[in-house]
Amino acid sequence: MAPRTAGSLTAGARATDAPVADARATGARATDAPAAQADTAPRPAAWVRGLTREFAGQRVLDELDLDIAPGEFVALIGRSGSGKSTLLRALAGLDRGVTGDLGVAGTAAVAFQEPRLLPWRRVWANVGLGLRTGDAKTVALDALEEVGLGARANAWPLTLSGGEAQRAALARALVREPSLLLLDEPFSALDALTTITMHRLVLRLWAHHEPAVLLVTHDVDEALSLSDRVLVLAGGQIAFSERIEVPRPRERDHPELAALRNRLLTELGVVTEG
Repeated sequence: MAPRTAGSLTAGARATDAPVADARATGARATDAPAAQADTAPRPAAWVRGLTREFAGQRVLDELDLDIAPGEFVALIGRSGSGKSTLLRALAGLDRGVTGDLGVAGTAAVAFQEPRLLPWRRVWANVGLGLRTGDAKTVALDALEEVGLGARANAWPLTLSGGEAQRAALARALVREPSLLLLDEPFSALDALTTITMHRLVLRLWAHHEPAVLLVTHDVDEALSLSDRVLVLAGGQIAFSERIEVPRPRERDHPELAALRNRLLTELGVVTEG
């Protein structure tokens, strides 16, 4: 594995690593991590200060601030068009139209809603694409074994099922040992049973690799099931933030989760009954 470099960025769907400063040269400034608030508190894995993004004169992100702690699993929910994916793309260095300060303490990798596998490359070659190591194939094969796709390493992407393709996309992201894993609705196109399997896989991989995670989702129950902290993005800012202390694996009808579900739906403007 290539060593992590403070302030560098790796997008899982891109062929090469890119320094934060280069990826954001015309937009938000890549800055050093803010000082820890206490001597014993770790510096954040990712931080955003005053992040703003406008489209056609309309502010989608409005002076937004956010810290994500090392190893923390954060879920971000919000109504369509609220700027969830815009924030994720900014942290990935893929949006040069943002202004403000942001940074990642190490590297970041992205898994998108679409797996974005290159159809003319074998699955293992997609996973190893852009790796800066002497034996990229071996590293890629190991990653595929970890996500249960070892037997499909030499397959063509178009022969994979939706769940298999997303496993390959996760392997491509995690093979880079990111300090920040960005998940942009990666399970939204999967059937219910495959989604449950992918949830379990993501939690297992997160526990093993220990990256910070930012999951963008429209699914409130998905956020409650997976995350340490759930955020609601509204009006261009983090309108609500709540830690989830219920141990994993979580039962959907746990009283604390039921209460938080109702609160989140209220924050999203959804009328709940009972």
